[in-house]
Amino acid sequence: MWFKNLYFFAFTRPFEWSEQDLEKHLSEHLFTPLGSTEVSHFGWVNALGKHGDTSVHGANGNFLICARKEEKMLPASVIKDMVEEKVNLLEQEQGRGATKKEKEQFKEDITFELLPRAFSRITDTHAYISPVNNIIVINSSSRGKAEDLLALLRKVLGTLPVSSLEPDVCADETMTDWLNEKSLGGKFTLGMEAEFNALGDDGAVIRVKNQDLLSEEIKSHLDADKYVVKVALEWDETLSFILCDDLAIKRVKFFDVIHEQNDDIDSDDIVAKLDADFALMAGELNRFITELLAEFSMKTTDLLEKD
Repeated sequence: MWFKNLYFFAFTRPFEWSEQDLEKHLSEHLFTPLGSTEVSHFGWVNALGKHGDTSVHGANGNFLICARKEEKMLPASVIKDMVEEKVNLLEQEQGRGATKKEKEQFKEDITFELLPRAFSRITDTHAYISPVNNIIVINSSSRGKAEDLLALLRKVLGTLPVSSLEPDVCADETMTDWLNEKSLGGKFTLGMEAEFNALGDDGAVIRVKNQDLLSEEIKSHLDADKYVVKVALEWDETLSFILCDDLAIKRVKFFDVIHEQNDDIDSDDIVAKLDADFALMAGELNRFITELLAEFSMKTTDLLEKD
């Protein structure tokens, strides 16, 4: 339930679907397991997993959803070797090379033959929509998977006007200024981990851990025209994280003081615990994202189309 990696996107038009509307749309595109000769399926599952029975779980105006993808694992090297065997056999039997069309047919036949015996990989990706804050937040370490979820949601809703938020000043410049000028906002504090790049495509990459980021050693890297592309931060005595220069948030860790707020909920009431955890997490993340964007002089409503 507790998100660990974040990609967030802002709506360019207000999100106007109610919880009931969203449930109706998602329930028409539910996940179904793969058949023996199918390659992949992508659809919606219960937002609270086996403990829930709806595709959307609402709490304090936030809507939790979950997309599941199942894929058959077929190693490309195995298929390539088997295609080459068929090509070689054709050359021996007919004294000619295989055409492009024949090679494609060999690959298709081999894939179809192997699919029933292939292992499946199942991946669940959670996200929540906050209409009031004008954002969708996706729990994924991969931008590609985050955009896959957006594409699926766009498919079921017919439209999904969202975009990444991009500051006027490049994020890496602002992050570098935090170390050079000690200009980081009051609720944020520097951690002890960072990554620096030098200018140029072939520039040096420096990674430091367990290092005071305001030390003379770090200053020497900055003076050598290296800039920050990842930096460890803490926020409001609530969570720690790694901020990337595309505003992706990695390795989110909520502090014990946050988790302990729901300790009084009966542990046997799993649904109530999940609901409370989601409400608490979403509330903190909404506040966190708002204040993080303020460090880059942005708001979650910046992309809303003006009448």
